[in-house]
Amino acid sequence: MAGNIFGESFRLMTFGESHGPAIGGVIDGCPAGIKLNIEDIQKELDRRKPGQSAIVTQRKEPDEVTFYSGIFEGQTTGTPIGFAIYNTNQKSKDYSHIKDSYRPSHADYVYDKKYGVRDYRGGGRSSARETASRVVAGAIAKQFLKNISIQAYVSQVGALKLETPYEALDLSLTETNPVRCPDPEMAGIMEAHIKDIKKEGDTIGGVINCVIKGVPVGLGEPVFDKLHAQLGKAMLSINAVKGFEYGSGFEGVSMRGSAHNDQFNSDGTTISNFSGGIQGGISNGMDIYFKVAFKPVATIIQAYETIDKDGNMVKTKGKGRHDPCVVPRAVPIVEAMAALVIADFTLLSQKSKI
Repeated sequence: MAGNIFGESFRLMTFGESHGPAIGGVIDGCPAGIKLNIEDIQKELDRRKPGQSAIVTQRKEPDEVTFYSGIFEGQTTGTPIGFAIYNTNQKSKDYSHIKDSYRPSHADYVYDKKYGVRDYRGGGRSSARETASRVVAGAIAKQFLKNISIQAYVSQVGALKLETPYEALDLSLTETNPVRCPDPEMAGIMEAHIKDIKKEGDTIGGVINCVIKGVPVGLGEPVFDKLHAQLGKAMLSINAVKGFEYGSGFEGVSMRGSAHNDQFNSDGTTISNFSGGIQGGISNGMDIYFKVAFKPVATIIQAYETIDKDGNMVKTKGKGRHDPCVVPRAVPIVEAMAALVIADFTLLSQKSKI
């Protein structure tokens, strides 16, 4: 299986399966001398971990990270940073009923056809549990990018949409509710909706917005390695993601160029920011903002019809512990992947000036 490494200069390789002994990763290229706050790294993991509220999966995992290399006396040494997160609360028997059949809209079928073997316990490598390793690496990248702010929040659950632009929101309120929506009133409505969906044994999708502030001018390359292209790749690599747009996105198609153009101020900043902080694939110093769309979780606790490995139609029912809506727990994952992209381009930019 290829494709387990992300980044060019700040590189992350992840390993492990949802119901194996552990998941983890190796970070290569992290500069030496970065003072790390391990507690802050753990806090990022706590934001992603299961069982944190009534509207997420009730799998009880502490998700405590253990570092094995690359850190000495609280500082990075410049050598590869190896870490692991041990799985302690697997219930593999919950998946025995799909050993010989495929769940609709999961990776089960394509994994089996591509590799000739699959770990059916929780989806194995295709499980979103793999993203915990990304959060560890992203937390380290955030501490490397200490002058850059990366904040994500839930802006939509199903048809419930927060229309307020990010500039008018108090993003410090994001962590004050289990949905991670910075509008308390809308957060309450979203939470109630997710609970109703869960009672029905069904799932619902949503949208996460992310804002990156303090990015200097010049990150990104103008052809194949555009900054927004790498951000798009990073976001679309997250489980259940179906869409990515930045700046004016799809709404921009209804505007005329005279209205969409970001006119300059004398200092190089722009009056508007329909470009989303990126022009020609390169950061222009303005806020970078984007949206990430997540589909409804594929596992529903309802009876359904599917096929088995011999092509026979069979009836089964979803079991186990699953999120009725993935977006509340995906907020730190979006931030982590954004941090990895910005860290990677920051190091590439430094190398290009040598």
